[in-house]
Amino acid sequence: MAAPSFAPSRFPRPCWGLLVVLVIGAWGEAAEEVATQPVVAAARRAGLRVLEGRHLILITDRPVRADDGVGNLPQIFDEAFAVWCDHFQVDGPTVNSWRAVGCLMVDRQPFQAAGLLPTDGTIPPFQNGFCDRNRFWLIDHPNPAYRRHLLLHEGVHACSLTLRDLSTPTWYTEGIAELLATHRLRAGRFESTPIPLQASDVEQLGRIEKILLLRRSGDVPGLEEVLATPPDRHHALASYAASWAAVAMLSGHPAYAKTFRDLEAGPLDANLTQRLEQAPGWNAEQAARDFDAFTAEVDYGYDFLASAVDWSPGKPLVAASQMTVAADRGWQNSGWSLRQGDRLAVVADGRCRVGAVAEGPIETEPEGISLAWYRGRPVGRLLVAQWFPATSGGGRPQWKILAEGSRGKCVAVADGPVYCKINESPGALADNTGTLSVILSP
Repeated sequence: MAAPSFAPSRFPRPCWGLLVVLVIGAWGEAAEEVATQPVVAAARRAGLRVLEGRHLILITDRPVRADDGVGNLPQIFDEAFAVWCDHFQVDGPTVNSWRAVGCLMVDRQPFQAAGLLPTDGTIPPFQNGFCDRNRFWLIDHPNPAYRRHLLLHEGVHACSLTLRDLSTPTWYTEGIAELLATHRLRAGRFESTPIPLQASDVEQLGRIEKILLLRRSGDVPGLEEVLATPPDRHHALASYAASWAAVAMLSGHPAYAKTFRDLEAGPLDANLTQRLEQAPGWNAEQAARDFDAFTAEVDYGYDFLASAVDWSPGKPLVAASQMTVAADRGWQNSGWSLRQGDRLAVVADGRCRVGAVAEGPIETEPEGISLAWYRGRPVGRLLVAQWFPATSGGGRPQWKILAEGSRGKCVAVADGPVYCKINESPGALADNTGTLSVILSP
């Protein structure tokens, strides 16, 4: 799937031959917006279809087709715009009167002929879409869900460029647009889902799948690499996925959410990364580790609160020790540490619930259940692991499974604590209940 070519304008402002108005952005700086009325008039003269909502005027050459969802796009845009304004902490008269003009194009030629898509080089070539101030263009896509995402991604750019004078590094510019555009429809209405809840909500988006593919190939970037993404890399799907992942973690992980929200309340300028790294309490090493843990486990519905990892070093395991493993949490620190090469014996018992079917609750013991599998293992099976650092051979740090099930013996692969969890998607932990009891013996 081709990556969308979205970016805020860093090119000279095009001359549209139209009235240009000034609005006062959230930080008291003038942000140029193109007046919408002349654009609409040009579209009508050209016989193009014009759909209007409170905050979006959508111009398209797409023929009217039943149930294609195009007619609802202005309403969905308006619902999303309220979420964006809340995120960017903007309100007031300027927000209430704000409007964007979007061109949804099956064929570029009618828009070029009407003067709605410049051909003088002021707008760079784009594959799927481009935004300049409160105007944007996107190529029509046959999939309604992906078309909506592309439209909303551009809308985030238009909103942040004009209402917050955004000029941030690539990772934030594209990551926040991906995050705030990700959604599902419930009863036809926009619902923001920064972490997609299920694949059918975001057909052909592919961000989670791309992260997992990069993980398997050993090419997934670390947080430091993502934060240094150069402008010319943002067209690649991998860069979109990684930027989304970084913003998702920083805004959703309990260790970073407040710091990140405070950061976004300040100027959204070229120094954003520097201010993040200088924020009180910022620990670059731990943030990098948390990002690696996220990309290792990411899946639909990922729950940051339930999956946050305790990285404390633990005490040396010198005698048999018991720990309780909660079914509704991700990797849990046992509090006991091993040295590389140490031998470990594991014995586990107990019963916990991992969901329900019409006939009643689904329960599991340490061996897991055979009727459901996740990542090649039965759901509910006890997993015992260590965090394995990156090696000279390349690849990112990752979890290494040492043992699984009710009984096992293994050898430590690194210096560090032992972690346990039941095998379950990180997006399906919320309805789990109960615990397993695990005895760890040197």
